[in-house]
Amino acid sequence: MGKSNKKSVQSKDTNNKKSLTNKILGIFVSDPQKEFNYRQVSALLSLKESNDRTLVSKILNELTSIGTLKEISKGKYKFCSRTGYVTGIIDMNKSGNAFLVSEDITEDIYISFGNLNTALNGDSVKVRLYAKRSGRKIEGEVVEIIKRATTIFVGVIEKSETYSFLVPDNTKMIYDIFIPNDQLNGAKNGEKAIVEITDWHKKGKNPSGKVIEILGAPGNNEVEMHAILTEFGLPAKFDPFIEKEANKISDKIFDYDYKTRLDCRNITTLTIDPADAKDFDDALSVEFLEDGNFRVGVHIADVTHYLQENSFLDKEAYSRATSVYLVDRVVPMLPERLSNYICSLRPNEEKLCFSVIFDMNDKAEILSYNIDKTIIKSDFRFTYEEAQQVIDTGQGKYSKEILTLNKLAKILRSKRFQNGAFNFEHFEVKFTLDEKAVPTGVYFKESKESNNLIEEFMLLANKQVAEHIGKKKNPKDFVYRIHAEPNLDKLESFSTFIGRFGYSIDMSDKISLSHSMNEIVKNVYGRPEQNIIENLAVRAMSKAIYSTKNIGHYGLAFNYYTHFTSPIRRYPDIMVHRLLYAYIKKQKEDTESLEAKCKHCSFMEQQATMAERSSIKYKQVEFLQDKVGEEFEGVISGVTEWGFFVELKENACEGLVHIRTLTDDFYYYDAENYSITGRISNKSYQLGAEVNVKIVNVNLTKKQIDFKLAEED
Repeated sequence: MGKSNKKSVQSKDTNNKKSLTNKILGIFVSDPQKEFNYRQVSALLSLKESNDRTLVSKILNELTSIGTLKEISKGKYKFCSRTGYVTGIIDMNKSGNAFLVSEDITEDIYISFGNLNTALNGDSVKVRLYAKRSGRKIEGEVVEIIKRATTIFVGVIEKSETYSFLVPDNTKMIYDIFIPNDQLNGAKNGEKAIVEITDWHKKGKNPSGKVIEILGAPGNNEVEMHAILTEFGLPAKFDPFIEKEANKISDKIFDYDYKTRLDCRNITTLTIDPADAKDFDDALSVEFLEDGNFRVGVHIADVTHYLQENSFLDKEAYSRATSVYLVDRVVPMLPERLSNYICSLRPNEEKLCFSVIFDMNDKAEILSYNIDKTIIKSDFRFTYEEAQQVIDTGQGKYSKEILTLNKLAKILRSKRFQNGAFNFEHFEVKFTLDEKAVPTGVYFKESKESNNLIEEFMLLANKQVAEHIGKKKNPKDFVYRIHAEPNLDKLESFSTFIGRFGYSIDMSDKISLSHSMNEIVKNVYGRPEQNIIENLAVRAMSKAIYSTKNIGHYGLAFNYYTHFTSPIRRYPDIMVHRLLYAYIKKQKEDTESLEAKCKHCSFMEQQATMAERSSIKYKQVEFLQDKVGEEFEGVISGVTEWGFFVELKENACEGLVHIRTLTDDFYYYDAENYSITGRISNKSYQLGAEVNVKIVNVNLTKKQIDFKLAEED
């Protein structure tokens, strides 16, 4: 494991261009009417080295060239916002305060509750900047709401004789919504409902709204899952018209398809998927060539053959952009007629595919490749567990094929990590559910070699498709899956935290960083701090998104990467299939709105992820409902000014130990040390520490679990 040198880390932080740019912007934004030269900026930042001052000068010139600063006179600069206004997106916390995330300025702008002026989380707004700073925060005030993120909210009706309110489920929606009783549409007190905001007077404390759908009684599984989907702007079901359109699609394969496609039906082809999967969108084939090499086919369901561009079905798929995986269900991107039947690569059925076929040697080196439309016939459907059994025992159906693919996958995986890829795989929380979807148990699912086998060949195909387009001399517009370099400040915080456990990271270069991070993941396995360190490591990384502007994928250590292998459940893969085929056939493809589509798909992916997490949280709370008073071992997983969160070792459920329950001292929040600390005793409850807690309250409606320290009784 690499050792991080504190002095060199601090120097790296000072000289880091992104970090320094943010600090320079802070100086200009905090006093937008004042002019500064590079010497004044350097002095304010306590930069004395000539290299640092040269970098300051360079950054000032760059900020001027992009219009953020204006050179008033030779060498003197001023913030280039005559009005002091910036636009961006509101990111609100539970306390009601917020930050503005803007593309116009790299540092987030703090907006107090009193200066939000009815702006809500996710809203696009215009903000006036203040010529003052609170601590290190740039401040602003919302002066215009450009676009509401949503006007639809879900929650519980609280009814009185003359009026009612909706108490929203979303903790970032800090206002109850006033509902005149003539706008209840039959909703009763205590029922969960969906409400649309219809009005919000500037002088009104609360928005007004009307009930547009009654969901039912809180605590009912169907009601709660529907509520979660609504909260994140996701559909719960398909409109009957869309289902009808899907049912019109023929599953017949025509003579033209047989004549124009590469025939792979006689090649041994297998699928490996979760036991409960029904949408098999990828299959692997393997041929053993006479020269000792292998021909491996990655076959992907040819969804775009059936999904006609700009059809009603296509527009619905784009609107959804992704399938959503809640604890007890899948909300598919495509109707079942397509996802589970026509496009699903079921065994012993002829299916149309878009394939990437590799000739490889026994070192997993690619000798040649071919991308083509194909027709396949899967020979056998493996579950991950069945494939793992073959790998573990070396015996069973198609053992030669499975073992060969696994051997090649392990080499590909090893090469990827050697090249600087990060290994952030950690366990998934899964539930056993009864017939009413009530959780009866919690277990952890970990990836094994059979999972890695599929993953590596999917990564290989995605990478090859991206290179096929992106590496050309004059590359055409394309959809890439990109992942930026990590934020240095977040890495610094992560490094400081893991140092308390005796770990360190080497940030001298990308390869060293990835190797040391992967070594930490390996060393924390099975230890109390495992989940916390793995989660913090992920948070230190940037989020992967879709874009036409390729910057590579940092986490995978790929210069070119896209999503090609899951068109049944991801719309970007559909876009990639269409573009790729058009370019192969030398046809023109409309790419004018491609970047906007990428942003939409990235956003919907984030919404789906949050919905999935919310459903897990709900089931965790539901699982602990009948365990109030019981004691558990846990690990402190988060620290805030109002207490600390504890994750239970046994089931990964998380709850809060409120600071008011710590009665043996006066405790305060020590942000620098990630702890709650006693003023008199200096007793500390620090992130990552093991504690024993007792469940004192479970609130299913709010998805909240309250703990108190067991030893306090």
